[in-house]
Amino acid sequence: MKTKLFVLAAAAVLALSACKNETAEAQQQAAEAAAAADQAGEATIDAAQQGAEAAAAATGEAMGEVAANVDQAADATAEAANDAAAAAANATADAAQATADAAQEMADKADAAADDAQN
Repeated sequence: MKTKLFVLAAAAVLALSACKNETAEAQQQAAEAAAAADQAGEATIDAAQQGAEAAAAATGEAMGEVAANVDQAADATAEAANDAAAAAANATADAAQATADAAQEMADKADAAADDAQN
């Protein structure tokens, strides 16, 4: 929209300069048109700067969110790895206990068989 205003003001300046009307009123209107063209140009520059600042802010915010998401994913991965390690340790302990129980049972049976053989 501001670009359209700038183009319109520039066209008005060109149209007024082509008329070559040297009256005071024409000179006044030409000066006003030139001032309007300058204001439109400044407004366009301001809008572009604000757009760039907004884009930079949005990019910075997005990068912050990405960093936070990466941190959360890393935390979740570490937690899952810890849980998996704990589960593996528990499974190993259970297997060791089962092996010990089976060995004890075999030892008990061997003792019973030895007792039967002696009697």
